[in-house]
Amino acid sequence: MRYLDKVKALQWTPKGPDIYGAINSLVIGQALHTGIEKDVDTAIKEYFASYPVITDHHIDEAIKLEYLLPKVKEILPEGQSEVQIMTSDFIGFIDRLTPNDDGTYDIYDFKYSNNIKNYLNSHQLHVYKYFYEKMTGKKIRRLYFVFVPKIQIKQKKTEDLRQYRERIKSELEKAEVKIIEVEFNYEKVIEFMAGVKHCLELKDFNKNPNYLCDWCEYQEFCEKGWDYMLLPENKRRNVDTIEKKVIWLYGSPFSGKTHLANQFPDPLMLNTDGNIRFVDSPFIAIKDIVKIEGRVTKKTLAWEVFKDAIAELEKKQNDFKTIVVDLLEDTYEHCRLYMYDKLGITHESDDSFRAWDKVRSEFLNTLKRLMNLDYENIVLISHEDTSKDITKKGGDKVTSIKPNINDKCANKVAGMVDIVARVIADGDVRTLSFKTNEVIFGGGRLTVVNKEIPLEYSELIKVYEEVNSGKKSETTQPAATTGRRGRNTPEPEKPAAQSPTSQPEEMQRKEIADKDRYFYHSESDSYWMVKKGEELPIDMNAEISIELDKVEWEDQKKQAEAATSKTDEKPAEPAKPEVKSETPPATSTRRTRKPRS
Repeated sequence: MRYLDKVKALQWTPKGPDIYGAINSLVIGQALHTGIEKDVDTAIKEYFASYPVITDHHIDEAIKLEYLLPKVKEILPEGQSEVQIMTSDFIGFIDRLTPNDDGTYDIYDFKYSNNIKNYLNSHQLHVYKYFYEKMTGKKIRRLYFVFVPKIQIKQKKTEDLRQYRERIKSELEKAEVKIIEVEFNYEKVIEFMAGVKHCLELKDFNKNPNYLCDWCEYQEFCEKGWDYMLLPENKRRNVDTIEKKVIWLYGSPFSGKTHLANQFPDPLMLNTDGNIRFVDSPFIAIKDIVKIEGRVTKKTLAWEVFKDAIAELEKKQNDFKTIVVDLLEDTYEHCRLYMYDKLGITHESDDSFRAWDKVRSEFLNTLKRLMNLDYENIVLISHEDTSKDITKKGGDKVTSIKPNINDKCANKVAGMVDIVARVIADGDVRTLSFKTNEVIFGGGRLTVVNKEIPLEYSELIKVYEEVNSGKKSETTQPAATTGRRGRNTPEPEKPAAQSPTSQPEEMQRKEIADKDRYFYHSESDSYWMVKKGEELPIDMNAEISIELDKVEWEDQKKQAEAATSKTDEKPAEPAKPEVKSETPPATSTRRTRKPRS
């Protein structure tokens, strides 16, 4: 299929430091054939053109080709190259077909290998002779394998690149190209044809793992069941059930975040802060690793350790069910230091601020690899940050509560998880809160009705079970509803169909303002306006929100701002709207408002 149909295989994924597959046997073998047929320069250009990036490993292989190809050409007789055999039963290519004085021919096949014994037992040359003679009527006299030795030495930890390459050249000078004759055996042809017949009749193709698998482009597809099809099946997906749980927990130190993560089944902790003494799960310490070998000090940065851990987890050669990252913000700092070292800078501003994007991209791309891991649970843990204040519309400042990581990354990470939950410690009471508003960071894809649950794994699982079953958690409904929004007035007894407040909670939350509306929020002591066509926030439906006329709202807002602007005396309390009594005083200028229908 490669030769005839020009089918290209998937990109080979090698193991070890040779990330670009410089030792891919198929690529090197093709370059070897090209060098024998043409010249060394053409072979090396073709070899380099097979890769998107050229590394030191590729240069090492090119050095080997430069030394070995002249040795092969020196002892190989002249003849035709790439001679095609094509019959109704067989198609093949002879590497070198050389004529003899008596009108016969010899066949040479090139092998870039040290595994001489296995090749001498192969069917290849016997089949070539049989079908070539059958196709042409010409006689094949001798069969040869040309073995080009592979120099497979590794760089020592005590030598630099120059010393390593000098050692490669020393080994190449000692290397010997061998031409070994193979005696024709007709039984090899019969075995080959029987094997072909067996393949044609075979229905089930069972896996046959062996050492050759490491050189196959389809190893991941075969061994791990990865599907490389680009387009999905044209079939609606079932989104009613959530099988993989991806959660981001944050809270103050010692609030119980790690304790909760430890309750997940078969967890592996990727721990950054060393706070692992009181949990019993296996862990990998995400920290810088320093090794001293003689006079050489080698340092592996924490971010490299984190990426290596993800690479190992991607292989799925383990029985873990839960992967926990504790703490997420530490991994971001490790990523920054890694990029500083890679870019040769000491701060993001040293690179005309482009380094901010580079750091963020490296962090988020690696985190996506983590999120894509095929495990039952992915849990991220962060400390909470309460060091920043935000100013509300009314001018009041309140403390924001969010994970201790920059906002751009936080928003991206939140989009990768099912839900963001805050762990709250109030004395001995530990709860998991799903509340979110303008000052509390949270939210997610799950529709959670109970906004607070006990900090227990079993309670968290109930949330997922309720989502999967389509049920809602039971919540306590307020005893009184509101007439005009925010004013506590008993709801007249009306049939459910006629009562606007008997609508489902989801519909009430989606109410759209039919005009500009003005509110005073007593809990935050702030004044809010919702423009026509905008969705009314949830807080506007609560009892602590009071709706005002525009004139009232503007007057009281000005009084509040004036009171807070005085710094040389105790600020006066802002005039708050008075609550209506059943019989308003005669001097009141406010109109009596009727409950809205």
